[in-house]
Amino acid sequence: MKISSIAKSILSGVAAGSAAAITAVQDNVLTTGEGVTITLAVLGAWGIVYAVPNKQAARDQ
Repeated sequence: MKISSIAKSILSGVAAGSAAAITAVQDNVLTTGEGVTITLAVLGAWGIVYAVPNKQAARDQ
């Protein structure tokens, strides 16, 4: 199964944002700084995963 780079980056953004959000709301309050941290985690994950190319499959010789 081949997953496009866009799907991978979206999924990584969801994972990074979820991890940051879970950590941020441990005290049941979401501050502006925590919201910025969640946003930066999502955008950073999207950019990094989208920019890194997939490993090429090895060809039999």
